[in-house]
Amino acid sequence: MMAIKTIIYEDNNMLREALSFLIEGTEGFELVGSFDNCIEVLAQVKKNEPDVILMDIDLPGMSGIEAVRSIKKRFSYVDVLMLTVFDDDERVFESIKAGATGYLLKKTSPARILEAIREVFEGGAPMSPSIARRVMQNLHERPSTVAEISQLSKRELEVLRHLVEGKSYKMVADSCGITIETVRTHIKRIYEKLQVHSVTEAVAKYNKR
Repeated sequence: MMAIKTIIYEDNNMLREALSFLIEGTEGFELVGSFDNCIEVLAQVKKNEPDVILMDIDLPGMSGIEAVRSIKKRFSYVDVLMLTVFDDDERVFESIKAGATGYLLKKTSPARILEAIREVFEGGAPMSPSIARRVMQNLHERPSTVAEISQLSKRELEVLRHLVEGKSYKMVADSCGITIETVRTHIKRIYEKLQVHSVTEAVAKYNKR
Protein backbone atom coordinates (compact mmCIF):
# COMPACT_ATOMS: atom_id res chain seq x y z
CA MET A 1 0.00 0.00 0.00
CA MET A 2 1.35 3.42 -0.97
CA ALA A 3 2.24 5.62 2.02
CA ILE A 4 0.46 8.95 2.29
CA LYS A 5 3.14 11.64 2.12
CA THR A 6 2.37 14.33 4.69
CA ILE A 7 3.75 17.74 5.64
CA ILE A 8 3.00 19.45 8.97
CA TYR A 9 2.87 23.23 9.52
CA GLU A 10 2.60 23.95 13.26
CA ASP A 11 4.45 26.53 15.35
CA ASN A 12 3.81 24.83 18.70
CA ASN A 13 6.97 22.74 19.05
CA MET A 14 5.49 20.11 21.37
CA LEU A 15 2.43 19.58 19.19
CA ARG A 16 4.48 19.53 15.99
CA GLU A 17 6.79 16.89 17.47
CA ALA A 18 3.82 14.84 18.70
CA LEU A 19 2.16 14.95 15.28
CA SER A 20 5.45 14.08 13.60
CA PHE A 21 5.90 11.08 15.91
CA LEU A 22 2.31 10.00 15.25
CA ILE A 23 2.69 10.08 11.47
CA GLU A 24 6.20 8.62 11.37
CA GLY A 25 5.18 5.77 13.65
CA THR A 26 2.05 4.75 11.74
CA GLU A 27 2.16 2.31 8.85
CA GLY A 28 0.78 3.73 5.63
CA PHE A 29 1.95 7.28 6.38
CA GLU A 30 5.19 9.05 5.53
CA LEU A 31 6.28 12.38 7.04
CA VAL A 32 8.08 14.35 4.32
CA GLY A 33 8.29 17.70 6.10
CA SER A 34 7.63 19.43 9.41
CA PHE A 35 7.84 23.22 9.72
CA ASP A 36 7.08 25.95 12.30
CA ASN A 37 6.10 28.52 9.64
CA CYS A 38 4.93 28.55 6.03
CA ILE A 39 6.91 31.48 4.65
CA GLU A 40 8.67 29.13 2.18
CA VAL A 41 5.61 26.95 1.66
CA LEU A 42 5.68 26.85 -2.15
CA ALA A 43 9.33 25.79 -2.30
CA GLN A 44 8.76 23.21 0.44
CA VAL A 45 5.72 21.72 -1.28
CA LYS A 46 7.57 21.57 -4.61
CA LYS A 47 10.58 19.85 -3.02
CA ASN A 48 8.74 17.34 -0.80
CA GLU A 49 5.72 16.57 -3.05
CA PRO A 50 3.17 15.84 -0.28
CA ASP A 51 -0.21 14.23 -0.79
CA VAL A 52 -1.74 15.93 2.26
CA ILE A 53 -0.73 18.96 4.32
CA LEU A 54 -1.71 19.49 7.97
CA MET A 55 -1.96 23.26 8.35
CA ASP A 56 -2.33 25.46 11.42
CA ILE A 57 -3.90 28.90 10.94
CA ASP A 58 -2.07 31.17 13.38
CA LEU A 59 1.50 30.91 12.07
CA PRO A 60 4.30 33.52 12.19
CA GLY A 61 5.07 35.45 9.01
CA MET A 62 2.18 34.09 6.95
CA SER A 63 -1.16 32.73 8.12
CA GLY A 64 -2.21 29.20 7.30
CA ILE A 65 -5.13 30.57 5.29
CA GLU A 66 -2.81 32.64 3.09
CA ALA A 67 -0.63 29.56 2.67
CA VAL A 68 -3.59 27.44 1.55
CA ARG A 69 -4.53 30.05 -1.02
CA SER A 70 -0.98 30.03 -2.43
CA ILE A 71 -0.74 26.22 -2.40
CA LYS A 72 -4.01 25.72 -4.28
CA LYS A 73 -3.06 28.25 -6.96
CA ARG A 74 0.25 26.51 -7.66
CA PHE A 75 -0.45 22.91 -6.62
CA SER A 76 -4.20 22.41 -7.00
CA TYR A 77 -3.87 18.63 -6.60
CA VAL A 78 -2.39 18.88 -3.06
CA ASP A 79 -4.99 18.55 -0.30
CA VAL A 80 -4.77 20.74 2.79
CA LEU A 81 -6.34 19.74 6.11
CA MET A 82 -6.64 22.58 8.60
CA LEU A 83 -5.79 21.63 12.20
CA THR A 84 -6.41 24.59 14.48
CA VAL A 85 -7.88 25.85 17.75
CA PHE A 86 -10.08 28.36 15.92
CA ASP A 87 -13.74 27.46 15.43
CA ASP A 88 -15.15 30.91 14.61
CA ASP A 89 -17.16 31.28 11.40
CA GLU A 90 -14.80 33.80 9.78
CA ARG A 91 -11.71 31.57 9.90
CA VAL A 92 -13.65 28.41 9.06
CA PHE A 93 -15.19 29.86 5.90
CA GLU A 94 -12.05 31.74 4.87
CA SER A 95 -10.14 28.46 5.05
CA ILE A 96 -12.71 26.65 2.93
CA LYS A 97 -12.85 29.49 0.39
CA ALA A 98 -9.06 29.45 0.22
CA GLY A 99 -9.24 25.79 -0.79
CA ALA A 100 -8.87 23.72 2.39
CA THR A 101 -10.25 20.20 1.94
CA GLY A 102 -11.05 19.59 5.62
CA TYR A 103 -11.13 21.38 8.97
CA LEU A 104 -10.31 19.77 12.32
CA LEU A 105 -9.93 21.26 15.78
CA LYS A 106 -6.74 20.53 17.73
CA LYS A 107 -8.70 18.71 20.42
CA THR A 108 -9.33 15.98 17.82
CA SER A 109 -7.93 12.60 18.88
CA PRO A 110 -4.72 11.29 17.24
CA ALA A 111 -6.61 8.33 15.75
CA ARG A 112 -9.16 10.66 14.17
CA ILE A 113 -6.40 12.90 12.76
CA LEU A 114 -4.85 9.90 11.01
CA GLU A 115 -8.28 8.81 9.79
CA ALA A 116 -8.94 12.32 8.46
CA ILE A 117 -5.64 12.41 6.56
CA ARG A 118 -6.58 9.13 4.89
CA GLU A 119 -10.09 10.44 4.14
CA VAL A 120 -8.64 13.51 2.45
CA PHE A 121 -6.22 11.38 0.45
CA GLU A 122 -9.11 9.16 -0.71
CA GLY A 123 -11.27 12.11 -1.77
CA GLY A 124 -13.20 12.92 1.40
CA ALA A 125 -13.65 16.24 3.20
CA PRO A 126 -13.44 15.54 6.96
CA MET A 127 -14.53 18.14 9.49
CA SER A 128 -15.02 18.26 13.22
CA PRO A 129 -18.77 17.70 13.83
CA SER A 130 -19.43 21.22 15.15
CA ILE A 131 -17.65 22.75 12.15
CA ALA A 132 -19.47 20.58 9.62
CA ARG A 133 -22.85 21.57 11.05
CA ARG A 134 -22.10 25.27 10.76
CA VAL A 135 -20.72 24.92 7.24
CA MET A 136 -23.82 23.08 6.05
CA GLN A 137 -26.14 25.58 7.72
CA ASN A 138 -24.33 28.41 5.97
CA LEU A 139 -24.39 26.72 2.57
CA HIS A 140 -28.08 25.85 2.79
CA GLU A 141 -28.85 29.54 3.23
CA ARG A 142 -27.41 30.36 -0.20
CA PRO A 143 -29.67 30.89 -3.25
CA SER A 144 -30.42 28.15 -5.77
CA THR A 145 -27.72 27.42 -8.34
CA VAL A 146 -29.62 25.67 -11.12
CA ALA A 147 -27.89 27.80 -13.78
CA GLU A 148 -24.45 26.84 -12.52
CA ILE A 149 -25.31 23.13 -12.33
CA SER A 150 -26.58 23.26 -15.92
CA GLN A 151 -23.08 24.29 -17.07
CA LEU A 152 -21.68 20.89 -16.12
CA SER A 153 -21.02 18.32 -18.83
CA LYS A 154 -22.69 14.92 -18.69
CA ARG A 155 -19.53 13.31 -17.28
CA GLU A 156 -18.96 16.11 -14.75
CA LEU A 157 -22.54 15.75 -13.54
CA GLU A 158 -22.05 11.99 -13.23
CA VAL A 159 -18.90 12.52 -11.13
CA LEU A 160 -20.67 15.08 -8.94
CA ARG A 161 -23.60 12.70 -8.34
CA HIS A 162 -21.18 10.03 -7.14
CA LEU A 163 -19.62 12.57 -4.77
CA VAL A 164 -23.09 13.44 -3.46
CA GLU A 165 -23.49 9.75 -2.63
CA GLY A 166 -20.38 10.02 -0.45
CA LYS A 167 -18.03 8.06 -2.70
CA SER A 168 -14.26 8.57 -2.55
CA TYR A 169 -12.25 9.54 -5.64
CA LYS A 170 -11.24 5.89 -6.09
CA MET A 171 -14.85 4.71 -5.91
CA VAL A 172 -15.90 7.40 -8.40
CA ALA A 173 -13.12 6.29 -10.74
CA ASP A 174 -14.24 2.66 -10.51
CA SER A 175 -17.91 3.55 -11.05
CA CYS A 176 -17.16 5.72 -14.10
CA GLY A 177 -14.47 3.47 -15.55
CA ILE A 178 -11.83 6.21 -15.49
CA THR A 179 -8.59 6.90 -13.62
CA ILE A 180 -8.34 8.81 -10.35
CA GLU A 181 -6.37 11.53 -12.16
CA THR A 182 -9.23 11.92 -14.65
CA VAL A 183 -11.63 12.20 -11.70
CA ARG A 184 -9.45 14.96 -10.25
CA THR A 185 -9.51 16.78 -13.60
CA HIS A 186 -13.32 16.61 -13.73
CA ILE A 187 -13.56 17.82 -10.14
CA LYS A 188 -11.27 20.77 -10.88
CA ARG A 189 -13.61 21.78 -13.73
CA ILE A 190 -16.64 21.30 -11.48
CA TYR A 191 -15.05 23.63 -8.90
CA GLU A 192 -14.44 26.27 -11.57
CA LYS A 193 -17.97 26.11 -13.01
CA LEU A 194 -19.71 26.07 -9.62
CA GLN A 195 -17.29 28.64 -8.16
CA VAL A 196 -16.46 26.46 -5.15
CA HIS A 197 -13.25 25.23 -3.54
CA SER A 198 -14.19 21.94 -1.90
CA VAL A 199 -16.26 18.78 -2.30
CA THR A 200 -18.47 19.95 0.58
CA GLU A 201 -19.40 23.15 -1.26
CA ALA A 202 -19.96 21.36 -4.57
CA VAL A 203 -22.24 18.76 -2.95
CA ALA A 204 -24.18 21.46 -1.12
CA LYS A 205 -24.74 23.40 -4.36
CA TYR A 206 -25.96 20.25 -6.09
CA ASN A 207 -28.39 19.49 -3.25
CA LYS A 208 -29.64 23.08 -3.25
CA ARG A 209 -30.26 23.25 -7.03
